[in-house]
Amino acid sequence: MSISKLAQNLSGSEIIKIAGEINELKKQGQNIANLTIGDFNSNLYPIPAPLKAGIVDAYAHNQTNYPSADGELILRQSVSAFLNERMGLEYPANQILISGGSRPLIYSTFLAIVDPGDKVVFPGPSWNNNHYSDLTSANAVMVQTRPENNFMPTADELRPHLKGATLLALCSPLNPTGTMFKKKDLEEICDLVIAENKTRAAGEKPLYLLYDQIYSQLTFGSHEHFNPVTLRPQLKDVTIFVDGSSKCFAATGVRVGWGFGPAHIIENMKAIVGHMGAWAPKPEQVAMAEFLKHDDQVNEYLEDLKAKVQDSLTVLHEGFQQMKADGLQVDSIEPMGAIYLTIKVDYVGKTTPEGDLLKDSTDVNFYLIKEAKVALVPFSAFGTGHDVCWFRASVGATSLDDIKEVPGRIKAALEKLK
Repeated sequence: MSISKLAQNLSGSEIIKIAGEINELKKQGQNIANLTIGDFNSNLYPIPAPLKAGIVDAYAHNQTNYPSADGELILRQSVSAFLNERMGLEYPANQILISGGSRPLIYSTFLAIVDPGDKVVFPGPSWNNNHYSDLTSANAVMVQTRPENNFMPTADELRPHLKGATLLALCSPLNPTGTMFKKKDLEEICDLVIAENKTRAAGEKPLYLLYDQIYSQLTFGSHEHFNPVTLRPQLKDVTIFVDGSSKCFAATGVRVGWGFGPAHIIENMKAIVGHMGAWAPKPEQVAMAEFLKHDDQVNEYLEDLKAKVQDSLTVLHEGFQQMKADGLQVDSIEPMGAIYLTIKVDYVGKTTPEGDLLKDSTDVNFYLIKEAKVALVPFSAFGTGHDVCWFRASVGATSLDDIKEVPGRIKAALEKLK
């Protein structure tokens, strides 16, 4: 029977297909190092103990009715103070929207700003911007990035595409790469947005900037997170931020995200999120509001989480660099933030011991799943072509001991190829 054109045109998740293969092998009793999911093993990375206690207490005190449409005021006030303390960003409670994680915030940003046929520009690889463009019938322009720039978009790459665009969607630290904007590079992009908006007539829709910084608290070493509004305050009227607790507090299942931006945009997003019913649960909101007030607890948790994540990423990165030094056709980019390592496995065109030709990155990935018992996600799942031999490895759901075994298992599998 006929279904909507929107439903017909939506593409399925490549990650779900990979998960199906992993689950099938696990049923056979095989131990797969699953580096596919952008999540945390909650036994390895539990949420902050005070936050957990606060959630339990909120349920015990029957905080189980509908939350406020834009989020509980006490949480929006806590988020406002958190943003000011951590980033120097000044957003009052009425410019902050709480939702069930960050997905409803991204989707409601698209719905509040983008009309069918509007141009939406975003880098490739990036997470789900292509799907949100499909959902809003936007004219999606994916700008392919390069490993030489750590797969972060540059002003020169974006410049030809911004004329007449409605939305520029950026993310730093970036999912899927774990890489980040340098200050100068983000400043140059901000200046492009400012220059483009100067060409717009009065009453014409401006070029808006969606800035996803859900991983902003997870940065390593000397790498520093930057945001457009701090660098260029004049962008405050056209920038919508996406942020939240899912990644920085390993709280993916707690479902508390926050977005912030111009009051009139946030007000419209609030109505959209309300119609979707995509609120964060009230007990979790109440507990998060209290937890964010305690800098000592937040800092202690982040210090521990970052150290553990960085250890796993570093072990994996060093393992791939050793394989590269040994002459294998692999590479990796220094981990900068988030829970991801960008890995190159350039074995398209090789033949397996069974005589099967590896035609693209998907074939390479499924070969590694079966032979090395290691699962990655090819960048084709994030918008690149299947000929791109770069992959995302996510370390949050795998123990450090298991990750230590990954490079050796991959090396052994690759050495069997002809």
